[in-house]
Amino acid sequence: MSKEFRKIIHIDMDAFYASIEQRDNPELRGVPIAVGGTGGRGVVATASYEARKYGIHSAMPAHLALRIYPRLVFVQPNFEKYQQVSAKIHEIFRRYTPIIEPLSLDEAFLDVTYSDFHLPSATLLAKQIKKDIQEELNLIASAGISYNKFLAKIASDQDKPDGLFVILPEQGPEFIKELPIEKFFGVGKVTAERMKDNDIFKGADLLRFSKIELYQLFGKMGGFLYNIARGIDYREVKSERKRKSVGVESTFPNDIVDEIVIIERFTQIFEAWWKRYQSHQKSGKSVTLKVRNQDFETLTRSFTDENYITDKLKVRAQLEELLFETIELGAPLRLLGISISGFETNEEGIGRQLTLW
Repeated sequence: MSKEFRKIIHIDMDAFYASIEQRDNPELRGVPIAVGGTGGRGVVATASYEARKYGIHSAMPAHLALRIYPRLVFVQPNFEKYQQVSAKIHEIFRRYTPIIEPLSLDEAFLDVTYSDFHLPSATLLAKQIKKDIQEELNLIASAGISYNKFLAKIASDQDKPDGLFVILPEQGPEFIKELPIEKFFGVGKVTAERMKDNDIFKGADLLRFSKIELYQLFGKMGGFLYNIARGIDYREVKSERKRKSVGVESTFPNDIVDEIVIIERFTQIFEAWWKRYQSHQKSGKSVTLKVRNQDFETLTRSFTDENYITDKLKVRAQLEELLFETIELGAPLRLLGISISGFETNEEGIGRQLTLW
């Protein structure tokens, strides 16, 4: 890393899906709600902050959430609407920097190291972005600002909701020393338990280990942990211009077997995927079909065209043929997805811009 630190903002929308539903439906404001399905495999996609007070959180099974709080209001998700709102949020981002890395519909990294916007610091830029989102979309975002992606991501979670938290370069190593390993971005439950088995409970505990020892304990993750414990993260913000694939997939509430129903679901997924592909505004060459059966076995099949794919009817026919070559008729189907990659490239220069902090 050069002596000149990066200036990175992580924007995380607060209770995104639930906030949109409460914004658009006045009767839901102030009410504990969960966006998600209530069927046999239904899960909470997002819980409003009113619901979170009762311990309800994302990825919780719907039946458990209702057991905890029987008066919880479930709202069916409308992902097309959420995607449209996300696109408007990204329009706001692009006023301040072209270097944007989406993590999901509701969060993204922004590199504002070189920004020609008139505000003199990354912190003021983050405040202005939050203000734009609230005034134009009536939604609340939290922002984390720091000199690397890891700390910016951690910072955005510090003062939720409506948070703004800054970790300066001189504060990074000390901040990480006190950070519980459960809050380390990229460390899952299994790795966290293995770390605790080795008496690693917070960042400071990692400093007792050499890089080789951490590699031996945690594989490739060990090198990452060694650097992060010292406040070092060299990863760049990868612009959304470099997105590698565009896809749509769906896990069915109940396994499907009937050939007619399979075609109906395939058609729905294909149409949603084609619409998203068209909105991406770049053509690709490689299409992948993904299926998962009742045994949770996932199969992928792909084909690549020598030309960029633009013929909707042709690609649909190819995918339908591939689908029935891949699945076993009469065997329950659990998931179906379509994606495209191999996009045309059109790298753009950013130009000379001012350095900010």
